[in-house]
Amino acid sequence: MKNLYPFFTFLSLTIAIAQNGAPASPYYNGFNFNLNGTALKDALATKITSTHTNMLTYSQAENALRFTDLDPNDATNTNVLLVYGNSNNLCNYTSESDFGTSGDATFHRRRNKNADVTSSNLCAWNREHIFPQALGNPELGQTGPGADVHMLRTCDVDRNSLRGNKLYGPGSGDAAVVGQYWYPGDEWKGDCARIIMYMYLHYGEQCLPTSTFSGTTVSSDFNMLDLVLQWNAEDPVSQYEDNRNTYLSSTSTTFRQGNRNPFIDNPILATKIWGGPIAQNRWPTLGTTVPFTLEDVNAVTIYPNPSYGNVTIVSNVFIEDIQLISLHGQIMREIKNPVFQNNSLTIDNLPKGLFFLRLSTEELSTTRKLIIN
Repeated sequence: MKNLYPFFTFLSLTIAIAQNGAPASPYYNGFNFNLNGTALKDALATKITSTHTNMLTYSQAENALRFTDLDPNDATNTNVLLVYGNSNNLCNYTSESDFGTSGDATFHRRRNKNADVTSSNLCAWNREHIFPQALGNPELGQTGPGADVHMLRTCDVDRNSLRGNKLYGPGSGDAAVVGQYWYPGDEWKGDCARIIMYMYLHYGEQCLPTSTFSGTTVSSDFNMLDLVLQWNAEDPVSQYEDNRNTYLSSTSTTFRQGNRNPFIDNPILATKIWGGPIAQNRWPTLGTTVPFTLEDVNAVTIYPNPSYGNVTIVSNVFIEDIQLISLHGQIMREIKNPVFQNNSLTIDNLPKGLFFLRLSTEELSTTRKLIIN
């Protein structure tokens, strides 16, 4: 069944599900959460970049993981939780005494926080780059984005190697290679999606979601993919994610960065920016207005399609900008502040080919495929 994402002029969808709570204070004090679309994306990007005041070195980032990745179910604060791990996978090596017997099914899911690859433990963990270093443009390196702990996770050495630089792709169940892609597991897919969205906002063109995820791009942003938004909606935030976010944004922790991942704070912020399936809303008082998309036939109608050189746009909402965009992203024609007569506008003399027609308001937009014969 298709979901409908109503245009904000008509409907304001307020969602009160999942966890109670409010925006983290004082981090978001004064932030305008009434924004949507690109305006919200840009505002959050500015927020998480300007508050990232403590730049960790690569070695400091590894030490930070001993605190950020602690297993919430371990009262002793001895073990870190391993991304991609599950209780059915075992460490491939002969275990050290720290880890009990070789049949201990927790090997793959958690490890002693001090058993990183620099230790003598055979069952070790190392840093998994949720956004692989080599897939950045330019490569992430070991400073800046490459040492951002919001992106790094503790991981079993073998599973880290198995993932390598594979793009994330569809799957189900536990983490595994699926064809040419890597499925992170049902428990971890939301974590990965929220990390990739954070990296995109923070580092822009260097960390595009299209560089590390497979799938179809969304109409509102050719750099974002539907699979990222799907995973963000399907896998709610865990206590583990909250603990990491709190540690890294703290003003007093040893390996703090100062900034937060807003998509952990509230996954529905992604819906407010890019549309797609409605994600978990952790702030029940947040009135959530989501962008209109291809399914909103009552808001905008375009005909004929395919056409022979001209199309008519019928819109029940105020359109401020119309762009005809080629498959390569080039703007072929643009009409700013178009004048509609009786909610209708006809555009003539269009070139032949397959295009995207983007209709925008002050904050939001929808994009339709358009065929000109």
